Amino acid sequence: MSEPKISSQPIAEKKSSYRKLVEAERIPLMEGFFIEDIKQVPLELWERKGGLGARICLEGTGETDDAYICEIPPGKSLKPQKHLFEELIYIVSGRGATAIWSGSGPQRTFEWQEGSLFSPPLNTWHQHFNGSGSQPVRYLAVTSAPIMINLLHNLDFIFNCDYVFQDRYNSQEDYFAGEGTWYAQRVWETNFVPDVKNLKLLEWKERGAGGSQVRLQLSENTMCGHISQFPVGTYKKAHYHGPGAHVIILSGRGYSLLWPQGQPIQKYNWRPGSMIVPPANWFHQHFNTGGEPARYLALRWGSKKYYGIMGEGGGETDLDIKLGGHQIEYEDENPVVRKMFEEACGQAGVRSQMEKYYRKA
Repeated sequence: MSEPKISSQPIAEKKSSYRKLVEAERIPLMEGFFIEDIKQVPLELWERKGGLGARICLEGTGETDDAYICEIPPGKSLKPQKHLFEELIYIVSGRGATAIWSGSGPQRTFEWQEGSLFSPPLNTWHQHFNGSGSQPVRYLAVTSAPIMINLLHNLDFIFNCDYVFQDRYNSQEDYFAGEGTWYAQRVWETNFVPDVKNLKLLEWKERGAGGSQVRLQLSENTMCGHISQFPVGTYKKAHYHGPGAHVIILSGRGYSLLWPQGQPIQKYNWRPGSMIVPPANWFHQHFNTGGEPARYLALRWGSKKYYGIMGEGGGETDLDIKLGGHQIEYEDENPVVRKMFEEACGQAGVRSQMEKYYRKA
């Protein structure tokens, strides 16, 4: 038996299939941990979409999911799209409509506005239209593209597969018009949220400080989302979970702290339009030092309906870490956290409301 001929060349360049697509599309790429304002991110022509766009690949995704921003010029539409990855779409500004069709089924169209949230079902054809002749539409989407492209590493299959997932969408006339269904643990299963900024939320005592929340299940996806809100002069308990939670600030002003266990704390100031993605297993904590309730939208992994993809939002994120969960109770937090918040409230002219929650702790 002859000796094998061993090449000096590596089997492949150290670059994922997803990263190769990102580079090939030649649109702006935003990296790091934080976007100050998604409304101000500069965009360039995105040939595949037929509009303007920028890709967002923040460190906290672990290349399991991603985000992008797309803009539709006044009176225009994007090109029809179809792909084998999930996509959660949040309308940042503007109004318009989306057409959906699949296989031989009829085309369905629904309208949306600033603050709307929806998800084209997996591998359905869809096309977005700007409903204004004078104002552009800007939307942000969080997708499962990285994990799907890296698993399959075949773009033709990702973008040109003809399989119809009838278990996800079967051309129902009221698919984006139904009232949805409420379940335990603040879960609302729906395919369309008209306005995430004004949706009524339910009390969430476990995270502390008078907060409220609704968990969202959309379009039979393994990706999901939630909306959370907490009062002026308060902050939420620190916790950690898996990768890829894109936290978009809808209202309020304040800051978030991020830190890997045992490492220095990093601080990011936010306002409406900011976005932050905490890395997997990093503690993070949100603080409201503004003059109105702080509300955010998180688009992420962790479906309550379809288990097994990145876990259930990373585990028991609102259970005390001393009991095996992922949350630090107020009485166990680093004193620096409380001191920093009280000082920030003083600088902002906001009265801290945390004393009553400290007493409860």
